[in-house]
Amino acid sequence: MSDLAGTVLLAAAAVVVVLAALVLYRVVAGPTTHDRVMAVNVIGTSIVMVLALISAGLDRPEYLDIAIVYALLNFVLSLVVGRFTYDAEGVDW
Repeated sequence: MSDLAGTVLLAAAAVVVVLAALVLYRVVAGPTTHDRVMAVNVIGTSIVMVLALISAGLDRPEYLDIAIVYALLNFVLSLVVGRFTYDAEGVDW
C-alpha cells in the first residue's frame, strides 16, 4: 500500500474518532436509558471502524482480530442491556 493511501486511512480514522467524541454528548445527556445505550453502541461501532482503518493504514492485519472481538463484545453488551432493561408493558419513547 502506498504512503498516501495509508495516510488517508489514518486521517479517516481520526475523523471517526472526532465524530465518536461528539456522540459522547448523547451518552452523558441522553434523556432515556435507551438513548444512552444506543450512543454507547455507536461509539463501539466507531471504535471497530477505527481499528479496521488503522489496520489497513498501517498494514497490520492482526488488528482486525481485535476489531472483530470488540464488535462481538459490543453486540453482546447491547443484548444484555436490552434484556435487563426490557419492560413487558412496552418502551416509553
